[in-house]
Amino acid sequence: MFVPNDRNAHRPLALFAGAAALAALALSAPASAQSRDPAYAAARASGAVGEKTDGYLGYPSAPSAEVRKMAEDINIKRRALYADKAQAAGATIEDYAFTSGCLAIARTVAGEKYQAPDGSWHTRTSEPPLRDNRCPPAS
Repeated sequence: MFVPNDRNAHRPLALFAGAAALAALALSAPASAQSRDPAYAAARASGAVGEKTDGYLGYPSAPSAEVRKMAEDINIKRRALYADKAQAAGATIEDYAFTSGCLAIARTVAGEKYQAPDGSWHTRTSEPPLRDNRCPPAS
């Protein structure tokens, strides 16, 4: 039965559209785009920050003030991007951010930290990362 005001009716389509848009963005940007900032690259490589399931950077352990400031700045920029992209895709910011988190976790490399679906932090190995079963397939 079609319910015109049902927010979840278009959720799978919106998530797919978001995933497609993020994949296109990832393919069009250089692989090292986020590593332009040496502080961010160092924090990622050292495990001071990691990708969370909600699409934002998190802290596997207590961060320094500098790392926290840098990650919060990146998270503010991510939220603004998610808001724009979510509106264009007809999705919520949270759904778009979740899909972005799925893709960011899939793009981690060996040695980087990421959050598993149960909230625990893991270090990426050569094996695929643990991802939520609602995540779109990694490409």
